[in-house]
Amino acid sequence: MKITAFVETLDREGALLADVAERAGTDALVPTCPAWRIGDLLRHTGAVHRWAASYVAEGAVEPAPFPAAPELTGAELLGWFRGGHAALVRTLAEAPADVECWTFLPTAPSSPLEFWARRQAHETAVHRLDAESALGTAFSPVAAEFAEDGVDELLTGFHARPRSRVRTADPRVLRVRAADTGMVWTVHLSQEPPRTVRGDEGTADCDVVGEASWLYAALWNRLPLTGPGVTGDESLARLWTETAGI
Repeated sequence: MKITAFVETLDREGALLADVAERAGTDALVPTCPAWRIGDLLRHTGAVHRWAASYVAEGAVEPAPFPAAPELTGAELLGWFRGGHAALVRTLAEAPADVECWTFLPTAPSSPLEFWARRQAHETAVHRLDAESALGTAFSPVAAEFAEDGVDELLTGFHARPRSRVRTADPRVLRVRAADTGMVWTVHLSQEPPRTVRGDEGTADCDVVGEASWLYAALWNRLPLTGPGVTGDESLARLWTETAGI
């Protein structure tokens, strides 16, 4: 995906998140994040948006903590979230293509601008799912190409880090296949961090097959990783659910 596509997706997903949050109310519980209410979701995501924008806008090359979120509620909190989201979109859209700043993830794109546009698009889309869970309705669709990219970022980026808790005592293989896009990931599990290879590397202990949008929600633990698309040793799918939270 191009940087402009990520920024457009970020713009759309943030607006949808805010609209859904307004409908649910800032005191509504968020079932996909059991310790949170909508207000907590807005404060977290709004702080992340400001944090990300600061790296790009300032060319910061060292990591920094998240900024503190204000203890606002209701319309004031929604206004604060929308303002930070708009500023992030504007920062990414106007930044020079060769901006240099800090990034993270071992498989981050070579362009810091692409990294932050991609990361914030997925950050916001996943938290949009969280907001929708507060309404108790089906999730709005995630485009297949974007969903595939988000699964790739999760498997080859986040779970390549030493902090990943998805470990097995003996080597096992989890294969993930997007039925609509054709993309396949082979995830090698062991006592070390998962090692994900793009492509099919033969026999797997557990296969997870589904449309990219379902894989996106399920592997980010926003939907149960169960059903007819999960075959073989289903204990690996349960292990993912129990240990893969970011």
